[in-house]
Amino acid sequence: MSAYLDIIILLFVVIMVFTKLKSLLGTRPENETEISKESAAKIFNILMQEQKKRLQKQTSTELQTDDKNLSESEKVLRQIPDFSREKFLSGAKKAFEIIVTSFAKEDVDTLKFLVSKTLFKKFEAIIAQRKEDGISAETDFIGFDEAIITDAKISKNDIVKISVKFVSEQVNILRNKAGEVIEGDENFIQSITDVWTFERPLNATTPNWTLVSTKK
Repeated sequence: MSAYLDIIILLFVVIMVFTKLKSLLGTRPENETEISKESAAKIFNILMQEQKKRLQKQTSTELQTDDKNLSESEKVLRQIPDFSREKFLSGAKKAFEIIVTSFAKEDVDTLKFLVSKTLFKKFEAIIAQRKEDGISAETDFIGFDEAIITDAKISKNDIVKISVKFVSEQVNILRNKAGEVIEGDENFIQSITDVWTFERPLNATTPNWTLVSTKK
């Protein structure tokens, strides 16, 4: 606020200078009038340059002070080019819902596109085991109670990893070959907490993130 007040005062001073000069112009020779105008313009430019330097110095100081109060995760997030917390969490929530429902439906093609190779192998093994045992899964995703970033890191090879805590409401059941429910309750909504970690190269040319870890 003080910076804007300084600019207002500066402009007021310049206006007063020009007003004073204008009152004197009628009593000055023409060549001296031109010099006075030129001098006033120089004064104005000097004052504006000084004010610009002050504002830049003030902004730099404020940012440095602000950085000192940030958590390590927040500092990392600021290093990601064009990062938007809102857009990232919106995309993470969509990915969460798609992955959860695709896993229940045994949609390996979709899973392969959204998760890392290591995680995909784990999902694939679980799906294969269910098929062998004649077990089918059903997931009815209700919605989110919470989705927040809990951690962010940048590795030595410039890979960004962001962990997100999801608290979601779901209905999950497992059925046997006969279609009987052997786990879960189709009339009971569970509140489930997961921590998922997504990664992407720091200077990636695409906005896509890959799921690399899931924890309860």
